[in-house]
Amino acid sequence: MSSPALPRQLRRLRLTPLATALLIASPAYALELQPQVITGNPLGSSQLASPTTVLEGDDLTLQQQGSLGETLNKQPGVSSSYFGPGASRPIIRGLDGDRIRILRNGVGALDASSLSYDHAVPLDPVNVERVEIVRGPAALLYGGNAIGGVVNTFDNRIPTEAINGIQGAGELRYGGADTTRSSAGKLEAGDGTFALHLDANARTFSDLKIPGYARDRHAPQDEDDSDQKKGRLSNSSGRQDGGAVGGSYTWDDGYAGFSYSNYDANYGSPAEDDVRIRMKQDHYAFASEIRNLQGPFSSLKLNAGYTDYEHREIEDGEVGTTFKNKGYEARIEARHVPIGPLNGVIGAQVNRNEFSALGEEAFVPQTDTTSGALFILEELQATDRLKLSLGGRLEHTVVDPDAKGNERFEAAEGSKRFTAGSLSSGAVYTLTPVWSLAATLGYTERAPTFYELYANGAHVATGTYELGNPNLSKEKAVSSDLALRFNNGTHNGSVGVFYSRFSNYIGLLGTGRTLNDEGEPDADGIPEYTYSGVRARFVGFEAKDHWKLGEGAFGKFALELSGDYTRATNLDTGEALPRIAPLRLSSGLLWELDRWQARIDVEHASNQGRVPDNESGTNGYTTLGASAGYHFNVGGSQWLAFVKGDNLTNQTVRYASSILRDIAPAPGRGVEVGLRTTF
Repeated sequence: MSSPALPRQLRRLRLTPLATALLIASPAYALELQPQVITGNPLGSSQLASPTTVLEGDDLTLQQQGSLGETLNKQPGVSSSYFGPGASRPIIRGLDGDRIRILRNGVGALDASSLSYDHAVPLDPVNVERVEIVRGPAALLYGGNAIGGVVNTFDNRIPTEAINGIQGAGELRYGGADTTRSSAGKLEAGDGTFALHLDANARTFSDLKIPGYARDRHAPQDEDDSDQKKGRLSNSSGRQDGGAVGGSYTWDDGYAGFSYSNYDANYGSPAEDDVRIRMKQDHYAFASEIRNLQGPFSSLKLNAGYTDYEHREIEDGEVGTTFKNKGYEARIEARHVPIGPLNGVIGAQVNRNEFSALGEEAFVPQTDTTSGALFILEELQATDRLKLSLGGRLEHTVVDPDAKGNERFEAAEGSKRFTAGSLSSGAVYTLTPVWSLAATLGYTERAPTFYELYANGAHVATGTYELGNPNLSKEKAVSSDLALRFNNGTHNGSVGVFYSRFSNYIGLLGTGRTLNDEGEPDADGIPEYTYSGVRARFVGFEAKDHWKLGEGAFGKFALELSGDYTRATNLDTGEALPRIAPLRLSSGLLWELDRWQARIDVEHASNQGRVPDNESGTNGYTTLGASAGYHFNVGGSQWLAFVKGDNLTNQTVRYASSILRDIAPAPGRGVEVGLRTTF
């Protein structure tokens, strides 16, 4: 018999057709959904045609992992390149590497994470206050290497609003499958005009606990397989340390400030037991915005950053290769005053990076890359129901290699120049107060990177031989999105489809051959991968629904459902493209009562059998997760004590999107406890 204290809505549950069709939940934690404003959009629109996701607050705290890719792995349309707990990068709709733009406060931070899967993004998610994900082509604003999407992180290291007094935050956490020991703190102070920001963090983790053995029993076996540790992923331990200092001057109509941040990491490569990676980065940033200007422009925004990055691959205690990347990026955006119903922004962006790989085992030459771009975005409120957007970008890139006498890079002579253009359009049509339709159509171009052009050699950290092609032309794609969105107070979500067709897709494709370190065929060598331009098609769907079940004496209940699927095909051969995540479905039951909140999640991933002939597939899996949190106050500070469990049934999980799927499974059962405070 139903309790009379429960509302009729909770006693009489009825699934909508969409809720029945979906089985998974996006990992938001709070029961009340707040309006999401994508601040990465220069027009500040709260309703964008492009599909977007925002992660912040308790949601971000409880989804946090040691790397950015793993932190975002459960978001719709986002998978992980997973290279063990030390390194992983987000993949959006099957597109990875230099097609996904990772930004800090709207500006790229130069590193080497797009060069190879073992190169970590030099950022600890504990320092991030907000993450915004734009799925689909965002090359219009951020360049050709955002052809697949953008991940924008915000850390307030340059305060953009006035601060009065002292405020801050701190966090401790322990546990998980890698026995994480993490601490972080942030302090901000100001007098209403000048604002100061300080933060620091430290994280260490042990070899990852996994179910069974690391190597898949269906994968080719090595002579060293007898030395595998059962229940542990060898050489996956590491540490991450970082900190920053920043400050700004704020006034009613704007701000201006500087920041300096440092990141230092040392982690192992699960692909090679004797290879470790030592990484460090120094980053300097300047940001300013002036609002309420008189004249043709109402606001002006400037962001600039300089990065000094170094990455050493250490084999048997000796430095094999040293990667260095120094460079800057700057962008300026000017928003013009409304012209009737038309709002818009024009902007320019310049960046330069000097990349070098030093050592006998270097597999890419020294290269300087310089680019400059102009862009424009206009938004029109055509009718009360219809909002349109249209924009374009023109970008010129010069890639200038220097072989430095290395015979392997003889093809890397003379600079290459590429001029890439992009056009994008979008529309949001409000059908009823509950339903709306969003659509985008865009054409994007991307210049090939220096490593896609000139790579030639064994990469010891990944255990592969990579070969570029100096004759590659621009990557070109036509992409579209169509989504139906709904919000009736009880259900809030969307269901959409996407389609991208590349006339020239530059993929890192396996050849089926094995080579020795000198590039000669060798049956006992390492697999060869080449950067090849092919015709390709990406198609799929994404859907999510936040369903408020009701509220009564036992608290608030909600159900979150979401799912995604990407099908990627090499149209030249008819084969599937490699490293594509399978169909993923999850469901999450949320509960909240006074200061308590909890959730239970079930995630299912199908097997991935659509792989190239020379690569292995992955088995499906279903995992169980749970978390609980308690909010309390001590004096003027707010606290959150939490516990979360991942993969509680200890399933063997191998990500189809990981190049190490055969030898490096995802974490096994892990339970983590943490304490976070803000004041």
